[in-house]
Amino acid sequence: MTDPLRPDGSPKLAALSLRLAGTTGTVAITAPIADLVISGWTGRDTASLMEHAEELAAIGVARPRRMPCYYRVAANLLTTAPSIQVVGGDTSGEVESVLIGTPAGTIVGVGSDHTDRRVESYSIAVSKQLCAKPVAGEFWRLDDVRAHWDALTMRAFAVIDEQRILYQESLVSALRPPDELVADYLGSAGPLPSGIVMFCGTCSAIGGIRPAARFEFSLTDPVLGRSITHAYDVVQLPVVS
Repeated sequence: MTDPLRPDGSPKLAALSLRLAGTTGTVAITAPIADLVISGWTGRDTASLMEHAEELAAIGVARPRRMPCYYRVAANLLTTAPSIQVVGGDTSGEVESVLIGTPAGTIVGVGSDHTDRRVESYSIAVSKQLCAKPVAGEFWRLDDVRAHWDALTMRAFAVIDEQRILYQESLVSALRPPDELVADYLGSAGPLPSGIVMFCGTCSAIGGIRPAARFEFSLTDPVLGRSITHAYDVVQLPVVS
């Protein structure tokens, strides 16, 4: 099925209603969404990258031929909803910083690359397509944090067996900086084009990757003293054979 078309024949874009928080206040914006890109294997440190590779190998996921790698998935998987539905009990979230190219410049927020881990063992690309991709409804201008980017912290908590536990925690400095990822993906330096959403990679899970009934995540800026947070419940649908 082709994308719906505007009267001039160009594809219609999806849109995401967001809050853009700046140093002078918060405004409502609508971000056009055309493409959703999930970046993988984006670690700066080789040892940490191999740790994540071993973590995934433990659940049967082979390492890719190229690092970083970029998986295109359906843009309509993006959601700011407080819950998602998944099939079966083999999915899990992972916190990532998120870039969106807009007509007014690149904005940055935080999301969860929720993934089907059973399917991931034989196809990472397919597994990325099977689950919604939650994002927080608040974003910042990348220009406001670029100078102190490495000071930002990603953190995630998971509710597992009715216990809320720290699931992930890392400075974003463990991963490649956003401008480097964008240039590598596009093949040349420059801003992220309007309409492209890019998840920028994740860090290792504390205690290993595992499913949770609820996933909470945040991006914290200690320099400007602010955080973006979001949480969602995971509703399991039955596996019917």
